[in-house]
Amino acid sequence: MAKGMAKVEAPKEIVDKSLEALRLAKQSGVVKKGVNEVTKSVERGLAALVLIAGDVEPEEVVMHLPSICEQKKIPFVFIPAKLDLGKAAGLSVPCASASIEKAGEGQTQVKDVATWAAGKSGGAAKQEAPKEKPAAAPKQEAPKEKAGGAPKQEAQKEKK
Repeated sequence: MAKGMAKVEAPKEIVDKSLEALRLAKQSGVVKKGVNEVTKSVERGLAALVLIAGDVEPEEVVMHLPSICEQKKIPFVFIPAKLDLGKAAGLSVPCASASIEKAGEGQTQVKDVATWAAGKSGGAAKQEAPKEKPAAAPKQEAPKEKAGGAPKQEAQKEKK
C-alpha cells in the first residue's frame, strides 16, 4: 500500500466485483489501461469506474487520480495488487490503473461497485445532473455614435 495517499480499503468482495467488471468490460465494452489513458478518460468525463493499484511505486504516479475522480464525480476503487489489475485488463504485465468507459456485460458489477464507492468516498459516484439549456447571454446594444461628431460639422459650416 502506498503510504502517502489517503485511501479507503475496499473489501475483498468489492475488489473481486471490480476485477470481474473489468474482465467483462474488456470483452464487451471499452477499457482504458495505464495512468495516461485513465487520466484522459477521467478528464473527458468518459470513465464509469476507475481502478487504481495500491502497490504502485513511486506512489506519485497515481496520486492525482483520486482527486480528479472526486472532482468529476467518478467512482474509484483501490485494488491491492497491480499484477491482479493487469491480468484482469488482459495484460501480461502489471498495470497501475484502468478505467471502464463502457461496461458492456459488466454493467451490474460496475453499478454495485459505484454504489459502494459513493458511500465510502463521500458521494464520488457519478450522478446524472439534469441537462439544462445554457442561459442566453444578454444582447449588447450597437455602439452609439460619438457625441462629438455633430458639433464639429456645424463648426466647419460656420467657418465657410
